Formats: sequence, C-alpha cells, structure tokens
Amino acid sequence: MTSYDTSDNAPKTRDNTHASAHASAHDGTSALLPEPPRRSFSFADLRGNVLAGLTTSFALVPECIAFALVARLNPLMGLYGAFFICTLTALFGGRPGMISGAAGSMAVVIVALVVQHGVQYLLATVVLGGLLMVLFGALRLGKLIRMVPHPVMLGFVNGLAIIIAMAQLEHFKENTPQGVHWLHGGALWLMIGLVAATMLVVYLLPRLTRAVPSALVAIIGIGVATQILHLPTRTLGDMAHIAGALPRLHLPGVPFTLETLYIVLPYAVLMSLVGLLETLLTFNLTDEITATRGRPNRECVALGAANIVSGLFGGMGGCAMIGQTMINLGSGGRSRLSGATSGVMILLFILFLSPLIERIPLAALVGVMFVVAQQTFAWGSLRVLGRIPRSDALVVVAVTVITVFTDLAIAVLCGIVIAALNFAWQHARDIRADIETGTEAGVPDGKTYVVHGTLFFASTAHFQALFDPARDPGNITVDCRHLHLADHSAIAALEALDARYRRAGKQVRVAHLSARNRQLLIRAGVAV
Repeated sequence: MTSYDTSDNAPKTRDNTHASAHASAHDGTSALLPEPPRRSFSFADLRGNVLAGLTTSFALVPECIAFALVARLNPLMGLYGAFFICTLTALFGGRPGMISGAAGSMAVVIVALVVQHGVQYLLATVVLGGLLMVLFGALRLGKLIRMVPHPVMLGFVNGLAIIIAMAQLEHFKENTPQGVHWLHGGALWLMIGLVAATMLVVYLLPRLTRAVPSALVAIIGIGVATQILHLPTRTLGDMAHIAGALPRLHLPGVPFTLETLYIVLPYAVLMSLVGLLETLLTFNLTDEITATRGRPNRECVALGAANIVSGLFGGMGGCAMIGQTMINLGSGGRSRLSGATSGVMILLFILFLSPLIERIPLAALVGVMFVVAQQTFAWGSLRVLGRIPRSDALVVVAVTVITVFTDLAIAVLCGIVIAALNFAWQHARDIRADIETGTEAGVPDGKTYVVHGTLFFASTAHFQALFDPARDPGNITVDCRHLHLADHSAIAALEALDARYRRAGKQVRVAHLSARNRQLLIRAGVAV
C-alpha cells in the first residue's frame, strides 16, 4: 500500500494565494469593489433621482406591454408586474440604481404554459418561481455569479444590446387587413425623422446642460411637437389602453394538487433560473458602472418576494432589465428612490395618467432605446478580439450570437462551458515533474518525482504518463509539495499509480502532502 509522509516538516500550501489587483465587476468579483460612500442626501440628489425614475418609467411602459402581448396576456398584467417588481426590488433589493420589471426573457418562457393551461396557472408559476428565487438568495448562492468569466459578460451585454435594437424594428411595422407589413412612404420617413430627432436630443443636450435627463427632454419634447404639429404618428395608446384599477389580492385559481405542481414546477424552475441569471449579470454590470458593491443574495431574495407579490396581485413575473437600468443610470439614478419612482409612476399611469401617457409617440421611445442599445454594446470588445486568446474571443462571439438567436440562459451556459473546458484543457497540459535520482533523491536505490500542477479529471492521463514503472528503481517518491489534488479523479490517479508500481514489484511513497491534500485523502478513506 502507498505510504504517505505526514511529518510536520512537510511544506504547507495555500489556495488562492494570488489575487488579481485589477479585479472588477466584469469578472464577477463585485465583492472586491468599494462600498458606496456615505454622504448626506441633498436636494440635487432628490431631484436627479426622481427625474431619472420618471424617465425610466416612460421606457418601462411599452416594454412591459410588449412582453405581456408576447406572453398572450392582458397588457395590464405586464404593467402590474412592473409596478410591484420595480418598486419592491428598488426598496428592499441589494443593488440601488438597478431597474427590474416584467422582462421579455421570462415572457418567452411561459408562452406555452399560458396557451395550454391559462392565466391562473401562470400566476401560480410566478408565485412558485418567486419562492425558488427567495430560496436561492437565502442559501447565499448569489455569489455563484463570480463564476461567470469576463468574455461571457461581454457576450451578454453585446447580445442584449442587439436584441434591444432589433426589438425596436417591430415599431416600424403596421397591421393591415393583409397582415403585418413594414411602414412605407410618408409614414416611414416620419417615423425615421422622429427617431433621429430623439436620438439627436439625447446625444447633444448633455453638452449644453445636465440639469435634466436628456432622454426625458427628448420624450416630452417629441411628444409635445407631434401634438402641436398634429403629426400622424403612432403613439403608445396604439399598442394598448393602459387605464385600469388598483390590483386586487387573490390566490391563483388553480387546484392545489400534485398534478398542478407537476404542471407549474418545470416552468417555475426555468423562469427563476432565467430571471436570476439576467438579474445577477445586470447586477455585475451595474456594480461596474457605479464603481460600488451591491449585495447579490439580498437582491435575489427581494426579487423573489417581488415576484410572489406580483403573482398574488395578478401581475407577470419579472427580473432586472438591462435597457431600463442603463436609462436610469445614464439619467443619474443611483439611489433606491429612482427605482421606486419608476415603479410608482407605472401605477399612476394606470390609475390617473393614461390619457397623457398614451399620447407619447412610439418614435420617441424607439429613439431612446436605440441610444441605449448603442451605449450598452461593448464596442471595445471588437477591438480586442484579435488580441485576446482565441478561446476567449470564441466565447464572446458565441455568447453574443446564441443570445440573439436563442435565449440568454442557453447563451451564458454555453459560454461558461466553453470557458471551463478551455481552462481544464490548459491546466491539464501544465502538469509536469522534476526528477531526482540516486543520492540526490535521498535513497540509494531510489527516484523522486517532484510533481508541479493540478491533478484533476482532465490531467490524470498526463500525470500517469510522467512515470515509468518498468524502468524505474525499486523505491519511488512522489513529492507533492507543488501538487494540488482537486477532485476524486486525483485520488483515483494516485491509487492507480500505486497499483502500477506494485504490479512491477516496486514501492511508492507520497511525500510532502499539504494539509488540504491530506484532508482530501482522509475524507476519501485513503490511509495517510
């Protein structure tokens, strides 16, 4: 049997001894960012956050209506969901400045459920999905977002930027008795002109003043201009009428049976995973933009609670929305007040202000979202594609393309798998051994292998190839002072090595195990 050296003179090793001095939120290490500075809240802060929240609320309305229609739901369900989720996550979440609402990524998930089983099953799914989100945060699993590599983050923002831009193209179409067609003639040129005018205001106004958000000025200005000039352009009211009453509390109208759970649980799991993933990625991006540190587990719990409340009051499920978050941050929203203002304004639009909000031209909102898409896209990633490792460039491109053509969850999962496989391949090739023989090894008829690297499932074949039982002397020492045992495959590799030498009539001694490696062997039941 292999013998193991457990003397106190064995060198001790530490895991993670080298931390990057340049860690950032793009790497998923938001915990390394500084806490936001504590300062008094001035009137300027109050005004800035309220105006930012108002601006964001205008952009929330058409998105939530569109996502509700995608999910085959009453548009009011999308707006109710936006009110509850935006307000509650802003007040109680772990990332001030981030905007959540009824999101398209979650709407796509539940279309089949609504078609097959109806709205009440959707509400039950939203409540159950919220409970799963709360459980995720309560178990402190939000830190898993640190496992998302930087190239995946770049692909994430690039893919969503393209999706945001492509979604606006739907507003350049019209419904006719013959079907849906692109605008043409004067209607098309008017739409293009208003969109261009909106974008010019958003880009140029900050050069003159930052007293008010440029997006807010653009939306109101284009809206007033179209009303005064009586321009025949489509408005928010052409999408849906948003007047409604206060949402009422009621339990989902489904039988509380195992059969119902069997129906809603798969959708609830998928909805919660997609929502948490998009929220935590947007969380990381917000951390980086604001150069502050949020609390991901608290955000997960708040998001789950907000979804539960939304489901109980007849609203859609939701998560963080990167486009609206960028509008809020770009307009100066940094506190909980901006998010809460956005949510409350949604409710005011429904109850009192629908006649005014329905007059907002869609062209103005499209122009703002085009700017958001342009500012969200990580243009610098295009310049570095030829300078970074090919595997990382592949991850950036793959996540971007998969996000656009499938969905965010699949894209991020594929990116992480590609990055993990590349990491495993690189580390598997790095394992090597320095050889000491004869008196240098400390044993007359002996040989010492000083192994360097990480022994894990992908490197076991390289590890075995380092040794030559047929030609080695009778006493072999495997010096593990520079070797890290990572998993069960590493333990199996040591036992297989011992078996190879025993069949050759020779003895192996494993020396200089670190405390962590020794503990790993003890837990596996290997004598040390």
